[in-house]
Amino acid sequence: MTMLAGKQLLVGNSILGRLPIQDLIEMRPFLQRVVLEQRMVLQEPRRPSEHVHFVESGLISMRTVAAGNILETATVGRWGAVGVSALLGTHVPIHQSVVLFSGSALRIHVDDLRRLVGERPQLREHSLKYVQSLIFQTAQMALCCVHHGRQERLAAWLCLACDAVDGNVLPVTHDQLSVILGLRRAGVTEALIEFNQQGLVRKTRGVLEIANRQELGRLACGCYETLTREYYSKPQFGRVTTPSHDAHVVVPHATRNGPPSN
Repeated sequence: MTMLAGKQLLVGNSILGRLPIQDLIEMRPFLQRVVLEQRMVLQEPRRPSEHVHFVESGLISMRTVAAGNILETATVGRWGAVGVSALLGTHVPIHQSVVLFSGSALRIHVDDLRRLVGERPQLREHSLKYVQSLIFQTAQMALCCVHHGRQERLAAWLCLACDAVDGNVLPVTHDQLSVILGLRRAGVTEALIEFNQQGLVRKTRGVLEIANRQELGRLACGCYETLTREYYSKPQFGRVTTPSHDAHVVVPHATRNGPPSN
């Protein structure tokens, strides 16, 4: 991989941003900043995955795909990474990972990351703790699908998405929400109309603005609070506005080259 060069930029991913500066210096030659474009597929189930993407901005939807049906099982924002489960011993993912909101990520080859986690204990610890939290989120969202109602689930997802982008404007459509939550499109539309009437959201074409985040959070099912505690109560995933160290890290300019086709 080409050695990194260019101006100094801060790392926007929470896992990497909380590593000791020496760990980041060791990773630097193997990291490449890439643009995540909407609908870009980062992983396909049962196809070897060559890269891990440490997300800096945007939102990734991890989905189970079976017999033509799709259901989201986890979301990945700036607190996490796509493909890091390869550290458990396989390059072959079981989920499809699709960019829902465009953004950027720092990409590293799986083999390089495996070697580095063998040499850098804190990188290994933070990465594997994130895998544990991702497994927890998958199980929690499965429970949510079975036990919670349409409005509760939709409110919880919108709140989680706002946390991921650190804002209240979400570029998401009714069709996308229908696929994500495994609900009929008409049901999503009805729920959003009710949210609008309650002053919780404002809908324009292709964009959903959260107008009253606090009240929407109260309407959300308990899974939102549970997942928030899982990610944000842990120092390696907590909300990071600046890195835990003052040093800048040399990273490459963003490129629009997506992951190589398999």
